[in-house]
Amino acid sequence: MDSQTATPVQTGPDASMAGRLKPDSLGVLGILFFVLSAQAPLTGIAGAVPIAVAIGNGAGAPAAYLAAGVVILLFSVGFVAMGRHVVDAGAFYTYIGKGLGRPAGSGSAGVALFAYCAVQAAMYGLYGATVSGLVEHYSGARVAWWVWALVTMVIVQVLGASGIEMGAKILAVFVLAEFSILIVFALVTLFKGGGPEGLGFTDSFSPSAALTGAPGVALMFAVASMFGFEATAIYGEEAREPRKTVPRATYLSVAVITGFFAFTSWMLISAHGASRATGDAGEALQSGDAAGFVFAPIAALLGGWVGDVLPILLATSLFAGILAFHNSANRYLFSLGREGLLPHRLTAINRRHSPWVAGTVQTVLSVLLVMPFAMLGKDPVLTLFSWFSGVAVLGVMLLYFLTSASVVVFFRRSRADTRPWNTLIAPVLGALGIGGAIWLIVANFTTLIGGDRTTALWLQVTVPAVLILGVVAARLTRSRVETTH
Repeated sequence: MDSQTATPVQTGPDASMAGRLKPDSLGVLGILFFVLSAQAPLTGIAGAVPIAVAIGNGAGAPAAYLAAGVVILLFSVGFVAMGRHVVDAGAFYTYIGKGLGRPAGSGSAGVALFAYCAVQAAMYGLYGATVSGLVEHYSGARVAWWVWALVTMVIVQVLGASGIEMGAKILAVFVLAEFSILIVFALVTLFKGGGPEGLGFTDSFSPSAALTGAPGVALMFAVASMFGFEATAIYGEEAREPRKTVPRATYLSVAVITGFFAFTSWMLISAHGASRATGDAGEALQSGDAAGFVFAPIAALLGGWVGDVLPILLATSLFAGILAFHNSANRYLFSLGREGLLPHRLTAINRRHSPWVAGTVQTVLSVLLVMPFAMLGKDPVLTLFSWFSGVAVLGVMLLYFLTSASVVVFFRRSRADTRPWNTLIAPVLGALGIGGAIWLIVANFTTLIGGDRTTALWLQVTVPAVLILGVVAARLTRSRVETTH
């Protein structure tokens, strides 16, 4: 399962088919921006926190983000250890294949590609609805949400083909803008001593607060907010000194994401008051404007102008996430083409060393996932965004679990790294935590997607179905190759 040994076929002018991505393109901060963009910080805060507070553990929601961060950090130890020995744009499926075998790796490749395309399609739904609302608010013109989604797909395709550095610069602007607003709000609230009931540290972080209500639901949404940090390894081929850059970017990403969500959610609860936060979040959900739970206290503290800026930043936050997942998905397609699991044509790169054919295919997949919802007149937020977000989270958590298992098997077999903590203890603990998170996601999946049980069941079945199809396809491909030779 070593894609580094694959020999690329070079055809066409300018060696544009050379199957290698541009090396030395990204440093720690460049990779960090891609990861944080995939997180879509404002989307995570405005979308997940109100739900975690309202139907989870109330004021104890920030503790759930810390717990999720610990689980992901444990997972990251083994993930980074594997990354020192395997540098490939396929990341997950390459890692899993190294330890659990090529069929398992191929099946996980299908799950990874499905998850990234699903979450990007989900974001197109929320993005289209957000932009449509903004345009109508400021101009009075009513344009269907899917029109904005299609226009943005073209823009994302162009930016993705323009090179990884261009994408990093675009994302940096958007990420800094939304982070700045949220962090300024959180710091001002902190230095002011909190809201009407003070900072309320024990109300959010004490064991009793963390276990109040339904902590499993809050933990589920907290884990979902971590989605995308694993992109650090996907850019290994394009990183400067990947053996140093990728581990640093991974640990820094997990630390920044965990700290950001825990701190910002704590300050939001403090701004409302710990005793009132659950009720306020519930009212926001019932009104159909969950983001109001977040936007209202920020506007009250920083001024009314923020109320106009935040919806725009929500749109740019979603755009940044869409672009980040486009880059991740097309690198999976590129790597699968190089492995021979998909047509080799996917390894084509342009003059800027970007996988333009894989990017084009990924854009087509986005159209195929999004447009049925438009043609059927479905609500882009209640169906497209909610359904695909849920199934994507479930898929990625399965990949985390399989990767942890693969790390243990790989290092027990190869002895390439004999450090017990890095290659056995931390991965096992991470796998146990991730297994618990998967159980919580499955148990609460109907809540996560905001749909009915039948829809939830069909969506859950797609993840193992894709995994099995990938395994079967790999075995058939291997049998065909052996027969040919």
